[in-house]
Amino acid sequence: MVLLTEWEQKGRVEGRAEATQNLVLRQLDHKVGPLSAPLTDRLAALALSPEQLETLGEALLDCTTLNDLAAWLDQTTAP
Repeated sequence: MVLLTEWEQKGRVEGRAEATQNLVLRQLDHKVGPLSAPLTDRLAALALSPEQLETLGEALLDCTTLNDLAAWLDQTTAP
């Protein structure tokens, strides 16, 4: 049985989140083309949780343009 320290567990969680974020960004780039600097900055500033990244991953299936992505961000980050 392998026991992980708190630090190792935290590192694994952060690593998975980073990998998921990279995958979603690559999928967005493939789906709608290169992301503009403002959109990239907005996504980076969100510090999305793993659940939010999964939601974005699902939403990107409906995105066909950068405007669709911007609209999703507006809706998601609205107070």
